[in-house]
Amino acid sequence: MKLKLPLFLLALFLPITACAQTDTSQKTDISGKQPNIVLLFSDDAGYADFGFQGSSLMKTPNLDKLAEQGVVFSQGYVTDSTCGPSRAGLMTGRYQQKFGYQEINVPGYMSPSSKLLGDEMGLPTTEVTMADRLKSLGYKTAIFGKWHLGDADRYHPLNRGFDEFYGFRGGDRSYFPYDKKPAQHDQRLERNMGHFEEHEGYLTDTLGEEAAAFIDRNQDQPFFFMLSFNAVHTPMDAKPEDLAQFPQLEGHRQKVAAMTLAMDRAVGTVVDKLESLGLSENTLIVFTNDNGGPTDKNASNNYPLSGTKSNHLEGGIRMPFLASWPQKIKAGSTYNYPVSTMDLVPTFFAAGGGDASSIEKTDGVDILPYITGKNKTRPHQTLFWKKDVRAAVRDGDWKLIRMPDRPAELYNIENDIAEQNNLADAHPEKVKELYKKIYEWELTHERPLWTLQQKFEKYDIDRMDTYRKPPASPNQ
Repeated sequence: MKLKLPLFLLALFLPITACAQTDTSQKTDISGKQPNIVLLFSDDAGYADFGFQGSSLMKTPNLDKLAEQGVVFSQGYVTDSTCGPSRAGLMTGRYQQKFGYQEINVPGYMSPSSKLLGDEMGLPTTEVTMADRLKSLGYKTAIFGKWHLGDADRYHPLNRGFDEFYGFRGGDRSYFPYDKKPAQHDQRLERNMGHFEEHEGYLTDTLGEEAAAFIDRNQDQPFFFMLSFNAVHTPMDAKPEDLAQFPQLEGHRQKVAAMTLAMDRAVGTVVDKLESLGLSENTLIVFTNDNGGPTDKNASNNYPLSGTKSNHLEGGIRMPFLASWPQKIKAGSTYNYPVSTMDLVPTFFAAGGGDASSIEKTDGVDILPYITGKNKTRPHQTLFWKKDVRAAVRDGDWKLIRMPDRPAELYNIENDIAEQNNLADAHPEKVKELYKKIYEWELTHERPLWTLQQKFEKYDIDRMDTYRKPPASPNQ
């Protein structure tokens, strides 16, 4: 990789503490020398529900093409098995527990405290975001779609490093326009800050069009945007013409297929715009998802994984995950060591010309040297997850799940991806070793910001038990 002097000087003299600043007076014009960066992020999608993940039922030609042009991660993880905490880890490159952002969806229904704390709940303003870091390198930044990191204005994307916002602050909303203002403030569609409006047509299509327009406006400077789909989260809204593409299906399974088709079409809108402007060769595109598919809610399919959204079986935390950058990443690649969405902050920062080692407190790593073959080791020896008393650790190929109401479970993920063979009784010393690792990790956490009347969510354990075995087929 060639390093040119202006970019070197920028990375050398710009302190990381300036990442959250928006003043551009001392920035160097380095247009054309940095890659554009695009993060495509789906919501509640099933692990198996994409062509590049093995489905012959779903129609995802645009995502499949991106997979063919780049690398597919067979073991891509998130930092939490629910929407809000997962986004907090993604946006900061840190385990969210280390800054007190605990395991409840914010500001949602996941705890009685949310009703009392309200606007106090959100991504702490002391945290530096992905957008802050890229903005410090001269990038134009935007986010389209779902935010779900706090409703109050101080948590708003425009106060967290993004130059533009078109979306909604909460966790879900209708895909079709509301006839009247929705009762929940965070479901209102917003352009930038405080300008609320309703779109026309189908929201997934609109988000793709808004992202393409952003590319058009900023084609002559480096840009970063996150296209944060609410698809395929409930409500199960689909266009009739998309439903008609799946006459062999019915109910929510037909709807999730149609919603996935629409999301892939929006991805195509973005990719086509990049190609038409000659930007695709030097654009880093990453696609992944926020947490495992909630099969009971949207009929998503996590084959061959057990578990669903909200639990620590692989089906709750392992995601479809790909990256494409034609100038840097070999087409048709597969990467088989575990990576995490918290790796995207240092990876994007390094890709943009920054020094990833200068990022303080990050738990992620720059994965580009790993996927290009320069570094042959594992990006992570251990990864952790926690939700209330429940916790899990992946150490090498061993995985321990700590439960509040039963003995711990131990699996060898390399040999048992579906987690069907609990080895805890056969390897008691390994159980003790991994328990200790969880305890040591928990000692690094900040005091939870929201603990008032927090209650253990039994339905998540029930979900785990119900979906203990994976579906029989990826095309059900």
